[in-house]
Amino acid sequence: MRELCLGFPETEEVESHGQPTFHGSGKTFATFTVNHHGDGRVALNLAAPPGAQQLHVETEPGYYFVPPYVGPKGWLGIELNKGLAWNSVARHAHQAWSRVVPAALAATCPAPPAIAAPDVDMRPEDIDPLLAPRAREVLDELEARCSRLPETVAARQFGNPVWKAGRKTFVICHRHAGELALQFWVGAEAQGLLADDPRYSVPSYTGHNGWIELRVESFADWDEIQGLLEASYRHFALKRMLRELDGR
Repeated sequence: MRELCLGFPETEEVESHGQPTFHGSGKTFATFTVNHHGDGRVALNLAAPPGAQQLHVETEPGYYFVPPYVGPKGWLGIELNKGLAWNSVARHAHQAWSRVVPAALAATCPAPPAIAAPDVDMRPEDIDPLLAPRAREVLDELEARCSRLPETVAARQFGNPVWKAGRKTFVICHRHAGELALQFWVGAEAQGLLADDPRYSVPSYTGHNGWIELRVESFADWDEIQGLLEASYRHFALKRMLRELDGR
């Protein structure tokens, strides 16, 4: 995708929400995503002309979809590993770039650059890193421990496995940039103390609410994790759930 999109004049790549995003003359025309919010897709989301999204999604749903967030604006999602011809992908990308740049600039590049199609298949764990053996090992142990707590349920939140005490999430597992991590609520005071340990960090989005993140890619102290797990559970659990837990 870089070879294709950066082949257009006055194009640059930036990172937006952790995803490679391509700008033409400062305006976004394409975003590359892998397993976005757990959707299992290897995809390119593109600016598209009016009516194109509906046409492609209705006639070839095996390749095209309505992407989240930008779909209501008419953007088109393309699944890149489902067999769609690469020259078709290039044509869509060129069309998206041409829509956002000035007409005079678009005229300097009347066709997409010729590039070779990828020749390497992605493994399932390349698409969903939580399918990797280490992730499965941690998730299985976490599931076993969470299931012993009253009224807990496993769910998905923004594509990440979470466990809930009733309706409240008390532990999150995710893997980003090769790092497997668990998140727990600990409160602001404990959060400050734990953050001095290099294994811990204050997570984005939830950190201001007293959550902490523990990296477990290479090592997990399950006695330590059990303490964090129970403390987070107790913070969110209802009184009847705590009575059941303490009565065991």
